[in-house]
Amino acid sequence: MTNSATAKQSSYKVIGTRPIRHDGVDKVTGRAQYGADINLPGMLHGKVLRSPHPHAKIKSIDTSKAESHPNVRAVATSNDLPIPCPVGRGNVFPLGVSDNIFARGKVLYKGHAVAAVAATSALAAEEALSLIKVEYEPMPWVTDAEEAIEPGAPVLHEHWTTDDPSGQVLADTNIASHEQHAFGDLVKGFGEADLILEREYKSSSVHQGYIEPQNATASWSPDGRVTIWCSSQGHFYIQMQTAQILGLPVSRIRIVPMEIGGGFGGKLSAYLEPVAAVLSKKSGNPVKMTMSRPEVFESTGPTCGSKVSVKIGVTKEGRITAAKAVYFFEAGAFPGAPLSAAAAAIFAPYNIENMQVDAYDVVDNKPKTAAYRAPGAPNVIWAVENLMDEIAEHLSIEPMQLRLLNVAIEGTRRSDGVKNLLIGAKEVMETVVAHSHYKAPLEGKNKGRGVSMGFCRNNTGPACVVANVFNDGTVSLLEGSVDIGGSRSAIAQQLAEVLGIPVEDVHPSIGDTDEIGFTSPTGGSSVAYKSGIAAYEAALDVCEQLTKRAAILWEVDEGEVEYVDGLVRHKSDPELSLTFKEMAAKMPETGGPVVGTANVNPTRSGASYSAHLVDVEVDPETGKVDILRFTAFQDVGKAIHPSYVEGQIQGGSSQGIGWALNEEYYMGLDGKMANFTLLDYRMPTALDVPMIEPVIVEVPNPGHPFGVRGAGEANIAPALAAIANAINKATGVRLRNLPMSPAVVLKAIQDKNGIVS
Repeated sequence: MTNSATAKQSSYKVIGTRPIRHDGVDKVTGRAQYGADINLPGMLHGKVLRSPHPHAKIKSIDTSKAESHPNVRAVATSNDLPIPCPVGRGNVFPLGVSDNIFARGKVLYKGHAVAAVAATSALAAEEALSLIKVEYEPMPWVTDAEEAIEPGAPVLHEHWTTDDPSGQVLADTNIASHEQHAFGDLVKGFGEADLILEREYKSSSVHQGYIEPQNATASWSPDGRVTIWCSSQGHFYIQMQTAQILGLPVSRIRIVPMEIGGGFGGKLSAYLEPVAAVLSKKSGNPVKMTMSRPEVFESTGPTCGSKVSVKIGVTKEGRITAAKAVYFFEAGAFPGAPLSAAAAAIFAPYNIENMQVDAYDVVDNKPKTAAYRAPGAPNVIWAVENLMDEIAEHLSIEPMQLRLLNVAIEGTRRSDGVKNLLIGAKEVMETVVAHSHYKAPLEGKNKGRGVSMGFCRNNTGPACVVANVFNDGTVSLLEGSVDIGGSRSAIAQQLAEVLGIPVEDVHPSIGDTDEIGFTSPTGGSSVAYKSGIAAYEAALDVCEQLTKRAAILWEVDEGEVEYVDGLVRHKSDPELSLTFKEMAAKMPETGGPVVGTANVNPTRSGASYSAHLVDVEVDPETGKVDILRFTAFQDVGKAIHPSYVEGQIQGGSSQGIGWALNEEYYMGLDGKMANFTLLDYRMPTALDVPMIEPVIVEVPNPGHPFGVRGAGEANIAPALAAIANAINKATGVRLRNLPMSPAVVLKAIQDKNGIVS
């Protein structure tokens, strides 16, 4: 067979094209079904009672009046969930998930779920919530990681003990864990430096900003199984979490994935699914739940706020001799800040022989953090790339030349210890320098140009695909990866490329947890990679079966038949040749159905490098920053569907702009989020974001048959520092705290000029 060679040809027929997305008609006509669109006979409506306090003991909960409401059918609290095992460093999952569903003993943030009701209408459910009486004993709170580790700070989890890398056991602490990554000789490295700069950078909690709120509809069957319809990034993970929270085997829970209105990492965790399931079991009816926008902000996971200290030593020529970083990430009420992902990213674009990274996971009285597009990478990359520009300024070296002088290549080691495979950091940097934007003049007062590198290590995981060949030569493609950004088409393209058929002849769909094998979530920019490999393997399975069928049909040895470019043909007799459609029509007479399957768990996902080049103009009287031009570069390995890749680059860049200039969880003096609506939480609009020019760089990933790397996450990371560096060029002020809002920029300008406001 030569089909593998066909799939690896340098000029593809389907890969790299821009077909209309398979779900496009459903999306634009409104036929696509999202989680909140589910309506079942006898369905009830569920609502959650949430804590008004950021930190308080629960002295009592009285649900009797709510239970006696004529329209209420069920009430649930933590008493309806199994008690999770004790939590410590090795046991964070049960507590961090279960006690986040319903507070147990005390509430840990404003918005923490305390109880829930199911009633015949949403209005009746809201009314019933007011009948639940909860007696609280308010406690001191802390909503900042830096304050949370100070002596005397309120301790969220008094029973914790945490093992430190030094061997010390930490008790009565808000430090959930401490990771250390080190190699080389820091003392020697800093001793060889001619210039050493050390700076501190801070960033605030930021929400992912998806438009569709969390939702779940559960129907508990009399046979003891529960079916849940929801919008998530990974229905198998929701199944696992729900099973653990409810104390059930996963086989008793079926999760049906609905279309999803955005996630960006924020829809990997269960919030409403176990609650709806409990209410359905207690009431005997299906129960539907949907969050309000304030609930999304106050009760689901934003990304972590952070404090990052970075120290870099360089020679007078600009060669980095040593680097050290210490960062504290806010985990929110329960452990789980992305320490390891940040450690992978922090110095990733550079080849540094002497390095140490210390990372701390710190709990505080905010919602438990969740992933957000390259989790941890923007927090640390903004610090390093800010400092790299400052170093270039001190040495009078052009910023991109400093980066190219120290660029990481294949074989260099990242700070988390991983040795690079083939990477595209150098190619991205060279593309930036060669681009017309980089060379274009920028004239006028109060204008500046900034640049920054970015990174995402990209994840992988198990993935399953089933390809069912129909007699008319079309293929039904069932996959386990939730489609957020067009992955149905990207997976279908990879299958079609191997089979040598038009992608329009492939009909992709997403299977529920009963229909397809376990597939890890749509996160970590993993889907085009892992499910793409599964589609590739399933297509090879189909090719092999069709080759055997042709051998039977022609009564020749299997070794005399090959599958090439959509044709089954005899190697030496050109008269014996059938197209894919012709061969599919002969399935009944050669053995029946042909179904290709693949279950994979690939391990070489390949890191992505990115860069942003940004021009800004700063109004010195208001501090407002206008972005004049924005060019985003990224190595994606191979762009399966270039339009989707460009969209990912533009989308991530837009979110980075919001993170840099406006977005933050504004915590009041009462420990509560003050800007919990889309009117007050300042996400960028079309008025804030310029036309973003995406530039695709392709350095093929040797771990994928088509060279794919993740494309969805590395693009958010450079925006923060690129904009900060541009503001510095425009104003002469160096900002080290996010967001760089007009008030912050104006104050920095006034301080620089000695103006008292």
